[in-house]
Amino acid sequence: MDIAERKTIRTIAVASGKGGVGKTNITANLAIGLSRMNNRVLVFDADLGLSNIDVILNLANKYNINHLFNGEKQLKDLIVEGPEGILVLPASSGIQELTELDEFQRLRLIEEFESYDNGIDYLLIDTSSGISSNVAFFCMAAQEIVIVTSAEPTAMTDAYALMKVLFTKYQEKNFKVLVNSVKNEREGTDVFRRLSTAAERFLSISLDYIGFIPLDSSVPNAVRQQRAFLDMYPDCEASKSILKITDRINSAENNNVKGTLQFFLGGLLKAKC
Repeated sequence: MDIAERKTIRTIAVASGKGGVGKTNITANLAIGLSRMNNRVLVFDADLGLSNIDVILNLANKYNINHLFNGEKQLKDLIVEGPEGILVLPASSGIQELTELDEFQRLRLIEEFESYDNGIDYLLIDTSSGISSNVAFFCMAAQEIVIVTSAEPTAMTDAYALMKVLFTKYQEKNFKVLVNSVKNEREGTDVFRRLSTAAERFLSISLDYIGFIPLDSSVPNAVRQQRAFLDMYPDCEASKSILKITDRINSAENNNVKGTLQFFLGGLLKAKC
């Protein structure tokens, strides 16, 4: 298929400054929510040295991203199908070398994405936590960035730190904020207000609040069962909230959507982190 004929897709990096805020779980459930809205969704586990998505969803994957970098397999050989038809590109587990991609590995990844075309509407990139070069690399390659945080002071501080790095070093100004594991809507908006105030005052950027996920016992219950809470408990409060967020994402006009996977690839080429 000619590049000009390829369908428009949205590439969204889901990131967090701090580990343990539920970023990967949020990514998995966002993917399912978007799939329910008749989208073809590919989740790329970009925490390349510590595989997580496949564990959370209990996926049996024979190969992972390391087989691609070794030249043993192609991208299409790695992708497995998850719940409700989502596609997952698994990371490797316990391979420290992949936590910082070198130039050859980045070019290999670009080459493989360039040859992959499976009619996807969304590419969700689940980055690792923190502010490593890999995190910056994938955030800057994506068209949109969702920052997941919680009400914990350390989570908010680290979320701000990540946005500060992406702004000061890479001039990124557009961030969506999702607040996880809060008591109620008021606490979620309060967390966002505090982050937004700091970002506007010290970085002169405005943040976009896309919603919150409430504290809900269904979430850890689903994690223990290695299931997505939206799949296992579709009527719980957390599921209702994630569907509101996916609807907001899916229906929003996005000025950053420029075209096909080629634009993600262009971002990868430019993101020299």
